[in-house]
Amino acid sequence: MSHKSGFVNIVGSPNVGKSTLMNQLLGEKLSIVTSKAQTTRHRIRGILNHEDYQIVFSDTPGVVNAAYELHESMMKYVNTSLRDADVLLFITDVFEDTMNHKETLAKIKELNTPVICLVNKMDLRDQKVVGERLEYWQKELPNATVLPVSALHNFNVDPILKLILDQLPDSPAYFDKEAISDRPMRFFISEIIREKIFLNLKKEVPYACEVEVTEYIEEDDIIRIRANIIVERDSQKGILIGAKGRQLKYIGIDSRKDIEKFLDKHVFLQTFVKVDKDWRNNEGKLKKYGY
Repeated sequence: MSHKSGFVNIVGSPNVGKSTLMNQLLGEKLSIVTSKAQTTRHRIRGILNHEDYQIVFSDTPGVVNAAYELHESMMKYVNTSLRDADVLLFITDVFEDTMNHKETLAKIKELNTPVICLVNKMDLRDQKVVGERLEYWQKELPNATVLPVSALHNFNVDPILKLILDQLPDSPAYFDKEAISDRPMRFFISEIIREKIFLNLKKEVPYACEVEVTEYIEEDDIIRIRANIIVERDSQKGILIGAKGRQLKYIGIDSRKDIEKFLDKHVFLQTFVKVDKDWRNNEGKLKKYGY
């Protein structure tokens, strides 16, 4: 019996539901999800395994015009994902009239790779508007398969899998069949903490934060984790810690709960806040943090 394997890369504007969709397709929460744009910074691979296939999904940062060196790094992930996909999932939503990043849209139009265009959040507009968006994108991407979905409510997500499998080549698995990602455990812990920062803090502070897991010790009955939350300025450090340390405490409690769910084990988490001035705009510092 033949076995299919391939790379399915997910691209689109910020906040259209890329991470939510990948989590639904995997049946596992690997990508962090918040209501704020530009939450995803890395290319995150999630691996869906079956006896007859292995699909390697890649969640990518939202397409943006670069304002920081960090954004330049994020866009490199996007551009790479356009080149190395076996199937491209291009996600838009019912509120996006067209893709603001014209350069990326032009690249998608030129691809020989199969493209599946998903118009997300269809439950949030009336059917007339949804129909108009579907018609628009079919004209913009005449060679793509266009499908309305609601990733949050898992509506029309199952047909995506069949569309993908129809396009994937016969190939042995690229990764171990027990793997759910090619990222190490420390990465997902740092992402969980970063998600809680976005959910607990407003405005610019979450975007100035990076999380670095400095210690991960697995014992028989508990996992001990130490993490540094990196900010750019002393004022951001004060906001993150909060009065009498309350804000940092809340972030730590919320993070620990989700980390315990993810690891299925008791966790002792310590978090510290450190200032690394202008890290988002320094190429050397970005490399240090894995960009």
